[in-house]
Amino acid sequence: MAALPPLRIGAALPDPPFELYVDGAATGFDIEFTQAIARVLGRNWELVPYEGTDFNGIFTMLDDNIVDCIASGTTVTPGRRERADFCSAYFQSGQSIAVDTERLPHVRGIDDLEGLTIGVQQGNTSQPIANALVAQGRAEAVRTYDYHDIGKALDDLSSGGCDVVMKLAPVLTWLVRDRQNVDVVQRAISHEEIAVAVRKGDGGLRGLIDGAQRDLTADGTLARLVEQWLDPRPT
Repeated sequence: MAALPPLRIGAALPDPPFELYVDGAATGFDIEFTQAIARVLGRNWELVPYEGTDFNGIFTMLDDNIVDCIASGTTVTPGRRERADFCSAYFQSGQSIAVDTERLPHVRGIDDLEGLTIGVQQGNTSQPIANALVAQGRAEAVRTYDYHDIGKALDDLSSGGCDVVMKLAPVLTWLVRDRQNVDVVQRAISHEEIAVAVRKGDGGLRGLIDGAQRDLTADGTLARLVEQWLDPRPT
């Protein structure tokens, strides 16, 4: 019997704690989760990093048959459902904001953003939320950074290049943990489901991944990985 092909995973690294490099090796929640899925399916696991500047461009990897699925802390949205099919959600979270609490001690949430600039990543689900706050007059402007420039956005919190950064809570919590005076001041700004994406119409693979995910839920693997990598506080 011919060996099954490897399960090719598309992911935008680094985006801790979903995916990151440690001593040159990829790790993180999505890495370990999809490795576990591949084991359940009896397939080898292969990582294909996405290096584009706009996160939504990652779905072209499915269109071009470069990967079999996307697992990159990917929030399910109506627009993305037009590009791909999604497996059952494995985690629920929401947007959060971080500020330099020494520079802007009065900012404790999105109700305190009048006159301020929100930093977001190109293609991130924070972008339409930030745009809506500006349209409502609740913030002054949105500054958009290339997807891999999140570190610059966080540096700008202290220099004044932007005033707040908005991003999914587990990621932002991880990114600011070693930054002096920079803290996440509000979570649960949105409610978002995170799931593995497969090529549009690929119900076979979606069913296999959903089945593997049920097995990993039943044996406690999913709960262990969430506890190990993700911020489990309610959002």
